[in-house]
Amino acid sequence: MKIQIALVGAVIGFISSGIPGAVVGFLLGMYVDFITSEKSAESESSEPGKKPQTGQQPDFGMALLVLIAAIMNADGTAMKSELDLVKRMLVRTYGEANARQMLLVLRELIKERQDVGLVCRQTRNRMHYSQRLELMHILFRISKADDDINAQELQMLTYIGVQLGITNSDFMSLQAMFFSSPDSDFQILDVSATANEEEVKKAYRKMAMRFHPDRLLGLNEGEKKAAQEKFVKVNKAYEGIKRRKGWA
Repeated sequence: MKIQIALVGAVIGFISSGIPGAVVGFLLGMYVDFITSEKSAESESSEPGKKPQTGQQPDFGMALLVLIAAIMNADGTAMKSELDLVKRMLVRTYGEANARQMLLVLRELIKERQDVGLVCRQTRNRMHYSQRLELMHILFRISKADDDINAQELQMLTYIGVQLGITNSDFMSLQAMFFSSPDSDFQILDVSATANEEEVKKAYRKMAMRFHPDRLLGLNEGEKKAAQEKFVKVNKAYEGIKRRKGWA
């Protein structure tokens, strides 16, 4: 069904705007199928480590574009710094040609308010937890593009995190990667500042495993490579704690 909807969108787009319209219409058709596809059972899919309840995986890139649009619309203004970051990220992850098409779709998505809750619920039901964590990490990066995550953006990030089924501890860990404070390293590892060396080491191993790119089954190599950033931040947090505690 997905390809039929996408082809209809391509035809309509071609009639209205030629080849560029056909490209945008095709990708928007994929988006329509994504948000209107049959829902699967929600009973276990929201928990970390649980597999999606259907064999069909949603398109990571399309879910990403919809949620990026939601973040960029959160404060009513799509900043140039955000668009520039998104462009660089898409080119690095998907290549120049694919990135151009995805940016066309993103610009269309930004024009209208999306049903973020519906998109998140579909994503939660059909996407592995590790993939949802990576979506959340990317959204934090984009929000931080202008060096500040404002109240509206944080509110939207929190809403998306809840709707995606991200645990509070994982959400706070991701948030600490972008909010600098004396306790950021401890928050990234989800451990108390008074924890001993063994407790910190155990927390590091848990978070390193949780955020390791190899857990991102179903994503392409470009998407996995982009996911290394949060894994690197976990390692830096661990090294920072060791230096602070004099364990290094």
